[in-house]
Amino acid sequence: MKISPNSKLSPIILEEHTSIEGSVKKRPGAFKELVFYQILMENWKRFVEDAGPSQVRIKKHGKMSVDAVVITSKENLLKVDDGSPQQLVDTASIPGVVGEVWGMADFHRGYGMPIGGVVSTDIKSGGAISPGGVGFDINCGVRLCSIDLDPTDLDRRIGGDIKSFGNRLKSRIPASNSGKGGIRNLSTDDMDQIISEGAKGAIELGIGDHRDLKYIEEGGKLEGSTDYISNTAVRRGLNTLGTIGKGNHFLEIQVVDRIFNERAAETFGLIEGQMTAMIHTGSRGLGYQVCSENISELKEKYALQGNRYHSDELGISVPNLELVSAPFNSDEGQKYFQAMQSAANYAFANRSAVSHRVSETLRDHMKKEIQMDLIYDVSHNIARIEDHTIHGETCTCCVHRKGATRAFGKNSEFIPSEYEKIGQPVLVPGDMGTASYVLAGPNEGMNRAFGSSCHGAGRKMSRTMARQLIDGEKVKTELGERGISIFESSKTCLSEEAPDAYKDIEQVVRTTADAGLAYPVARLSPIMVIKG
Repeated sequence: MKISPNSKLSPIILEEHTSIEGSVKKRPGAFKELVFYQILMENWKRFVEDAGPSQVRIKKHGKMSVDAVVITSKENLLKVDDGSPQQLVDTASIPGVVGEVWGMADFHRGYGMPIGGVVSTDIKSGGAISPGGVGFDINCGVRLCSIDLDPTDLDRRIGGDIKSFGNRLKSRIPASNSGKGGIRNLSTDDMDQIISEGAKGAIELGIGDHRDLKYIEEGGKLEGSTDYISNTAVRRGLNTLGTIGKGNHFLEIQVVDRIFNERAAETFGLIEGQMTAMIHTGSRGLGYQVCSENISELKEKYALQGNRYHSDELGISVPNLELVSAPFNSDEGQKYFQAMQSAANYAFANRSAVSHRVSETLRDHMKKEIQMDLIYDVSHNIARIEDHTIHGETCTCCVHRKGATRAFGKNSEFIPSEYEKIGQPVLVPGDMGTASYVLAGPNEGMNRAFGSSCHGAGRKMSRTMARQLIDGEKVKTELGERGISIFESSKTCLSEEAPDAYKDIEQVVRTTADAGLAYPVARLSPIMVIKG
C-alpha cells in the first residue's frame, strides 16, 4: 500500500495495513512516507489549548464530533508518545457522541479507546455502544474493606508472622493467569445464579456478607440476560470465582497513614493507623470471552470504505476496527449490553468471593473472628445508562468508563445514604510500592466528566519495556527494605508491575483534585501485596 500526502486513510488504518518502519530501508522514498505518517499521527497537537486547572482541550477537527479534554497539563500532553491522544481523537467520532470525550489523569493507550477514557453517546438519537470503550476485563473494579485489627498483630517482630500470613493468602486467593483455584464445586446452576444476581447471588450461596450489598455500586447487581453468555464464557468463569488474575490486579493489606478530610474519612469508617484490605480484580476469563466474542461478531459487519470502516447493516462508521460499535437500541447493541451486564455481575460476585476468602484467612490465622466491613466496591470498566445535562438539555446517555471510576457528588441517589453528604467513595490504587488513595466525588453536583474520575496510577511504561529495563528481584528486595512484603505468583510481574512502570500516584491524585473531579479523603500504604 502506497502512502502519500494525498492518502485518505486514517493513521490507525495506515498502521493496520502496512509496516512503514520496516520498509524504510527497502524502498526509496519510504523515509518521506514515514515522516508523513508520523505527522498524521501527531496532527492533534495543532489543536491543543488550555481548558482550565489541570485540563487540556483537543479542539474538534477532522472527523471529530466533539472536543476531547485530558486531565493533565499542556506540556505533559504534548510529550505523550504512546498514541493514546489519537485514540481519544478517534473515539470522539463514534456515532452519537455527546458533550466531550475525556482522558483522566492516569490515561494511557488501550484497545481502541484509551484506558482512563470516558465517552458518552445519546441513545435516543442513535448513539452507539462500543465494546472497546469498556474493555476486555468487564467490570474490573476495586473493593476496599476495613479490618478491625491492630497492625502490630501482624508485625514482622512476631517471628515470621507476616510471611506466614502472606503465604496463607496467596494459597487461598490465586493470583495468576490460570483459570483454576477459585471457589470449588460450583455447578452451572450456581453460575446462572451468579451471572443473574451478581454479589447477591454469590452471598445466597454462602460466599460473602449480606451487609455488603448496600456498599456495592448498583447493589452489586445489573439487569443482564444469561441468554447472551456463551457456554465457553461460563466454562471460563466456572473455576475462577474468588481469584485475582494477573497483570495489575492485586490484593493488598494496607494501613491508613494519612487523613486529608476528617469528616469524610470518619463517614467512610477510616481512621489513621487502621488496617484495610484492597482488592483489584474483575470478571476474569468470562468477561474477556464476552468482549472478544462481541467484537469478533461486530467486525464481520464492517468493511473499509475510504478512510473509515463502515457497516451498511448497522448504518454507522468508525475510524478503526478496535472501535467497532452498534447503535445501542439495535439487536447487536442490546446483545452486547445484556452480556456485558451479566459479566459485570460475575465480577461483583468475584470481588465478594475474594473478600470472603480474606476474612476466612484472617480468622484462621489469628485464631479468632476478625471484623471486616466493606467501605465500597466500585467498577471502572463498564458502560452505564445515565441521565446527564449537556448544553442545558437532559440526555439519556450510554456512558463508557474504561479505566475510569464513577465519582458522583453529594446528595446523589446512587450512593449509600450514609455517604450522601460526602460524595461517592472513589478508590484509586497506586502501584505495588506506593500508596493508594480514597477520594470522594465533588462537593457540588456532577462533575463535567459525566461524574467520572481516575482509577489508578496509570502505566507510563509498556510491560515489554518494563521486563527489559527493570530488575524485578531488585524491586522486591528494595520494597522489602521499606516494609512492603510482596507475594508474587510469577517473577515477570515484579518487573511489569514495578513502581517505575507507573505514573506518580501523588501527581495523578493532585491533578484530579485540581480539575475538580474528586477530592482526597485518605491515603493507604501497603504492608503486604499479593500479585499475579
